[in-house]
Amino acid sequence: MAAEIAEQPTRWRTLLGEGRAPIAEVAVRIRARRPRFVQFVARGTSGHAALYAKYLVEIIHQIPAGLAAPSTMTVYGARPDLRDVLFIAVSQSGGSPDLVQSVDVARAQGALTVAVTNNDISPLSDAAELHVDVLAGPEKSVAATKSYTAELLALYLLVTRIVEADDSAAAHLPDLADELLDAGGQVRSVAQRYRFAQRLITTGRGYSYPTAREAALKLMETSYLSAQAFSGADLLHGPLATVDPQVPVLAVVPAGVGGDAMRPVLDRLAERDADVFGVGSPALIAALTGGIALPGGVPDALSPLLEIIPLQQLALHLAIARGGDPDTPRGLAKVTETL
Repeated sequence: MAAEIAEQPTRWRTLLGEGRAPIAEVAVRIRARRPRFVQFVARGTSGHAALYAKYLVEIIHQIPAGLAAPSTMTVYGARPDLRDVLFIAVSQSGGSPDLVQSVDVARAQGALTVAVTNNDISPLSDAAELHVDVLAGPEKSVAATKSYTAELLALYLLVTRIVEADDSAAAHLPDLADELLDAGGQVRSVAQRYRFAQRLITTGRGYSYPTAREAALKLMETSYLSAQAFSGADLLHGPLATVDPQVPVLAVVPAGVGGDAMRPVLDRLAERDADVFGVGSPALIAALTGGIALPGGVPDALSPLLEIIPLQQLALHLAIARGGDPDTPRGLAKVTETL
């Protein structure tokens, strides 16, 4: 897991180099179909990448996007009218039968289908009309790290290319990630602080909400603690009552409108004397219990690629501090085949 976290900037450089032209070709095919709705299907970590892409589509394209529930088609036999729909399946392995069946149904019901995977010879890539390879390379750790951020970057490049938007800001990401990884020693001390926590909350808004969800999943699968993710808005609607000084909160608060939208949430957490550790803007984390500052000048839409890195490192070091092995989490396998 440690090696694959460190490998991410290199994999992004590969995707930004070798992956741009194939992604642009897929974008041309999608643009020609002029979809009126985008539906994503995914599970687990890839589901968080799909949620990020939903934000991209609705903000950049100004058309509605949603996350499909595969069981409506695979268990209940629904056959929705999907004409003029772009149906994108996101999966690291491309091997889950329910996602393959969902794509088969979507294609039969008139959707333009795209598979986004880290495996170009998978059943999912064969089932879809179009395929995007995220080029993350073989991933041995059960806890997905480099494949997740490669999915984020591939989806960003695809969504921006469809509308021929400027995606040049992505070119700086690998160098910024290198800087962030070099400062990773600070995360070890954070892991020691929370090694005896039994329950934890993660939160963020907008593009950072998928980061909060992914961080919670990584902590659950590597450290076995109960981690719940809430959007900042939802946290204030009831779950805030569960927060006290013994329940740490990990807040994703980048510079930009998403981080600014978290200010009222941070204020309410402060009223409850919560232990809040932040990842994001130096200005926003200054008043918290602690935090990891992210490099400046990164657009909101690209911040999630950097936000998740310290949280991946935290999951790694927290698992080790608690006496576990993050590479072999109990009860889990690399490919989960949901029927």
